[in-house]
Amino acid sequence: MKKITIAIDGHSSCGKSTMAKDLAKQLGYVYVDTGAMYRAVTLYALRHNLFGTDGSIKTGELEDAMDDIHISFRFNPETGRPDTFLNGELIEKDIRTLEVSNHVSPIATLAFVREALVEQQQKMGEDGGIVMDGRDIGTVVFPDAELKVFVTASAEVRAQRRYKELQEKGMPADYDEILRNVIERDYIDSHREVSPLKQADDALLLDNSLLTIEEQNKWLLEQARRVIES
Repeated sequence: MKKITIAIDGHSSCGKSTMAKDLAKQLGYVYVDTGAMYRAVTLYALRHNLFGTDGSIKTGELEDAMDDIHISFRFNPETGRPDTFLNGELIEKDIRTLEVSNHVSPIATLAFVREALVEQQQKMGEDGGIVMDGRDIGTVVFPDAELKVFVTASAEVRAQRRYKELQEKGMPADYDEILRNVIERDYIDSHREVSPLKQADDALLLDNSLLTIEEQNKWLLEQARRVIES
């Protein structure tokens, strides 16, 4: 049976990573969370004081540091999913904080950051058999992917999901602040000059505002099998 490349793009907090991980597990494919890669760079920048007091990025210093930023994924047998590592350090929990969420979109607009990470992502998917999610997978990273899906949901639904996720992890959560962050990230992601968030012309649209996880997973698996068997 042939192995295909599956690109899942969409707005923040749509559950793209969860559905992509589940789909990869069902198909026996490799999963790559590109959003985690941008979050890892953001965490590095925060830890190394590469943000000014006004929120501006010290782009020259960050560009010089890119060769020292090594991101990898390791399978976690307990969760059945990959964890994110930065220079050998497990950072899966660190990159999911609201502080990182509030800083990641400006980092993702930087051309040199996107160029470096896109190159890594393309190498990961050279042989197919991969599920990758992010903002520009179907438009930039894998424009020839056999299956492309664009995921969306209302800002309010996404904010509530993010709020619940943080609460369940015992992390600080304020719904109004999260909603503002979701709306701001949508605007930044859609209006950046480099690889803006948009639906690829040949991508299938999935609005999961009213869908359960089981319903969306069933739909995704049906689409994947349809393409694989065609």
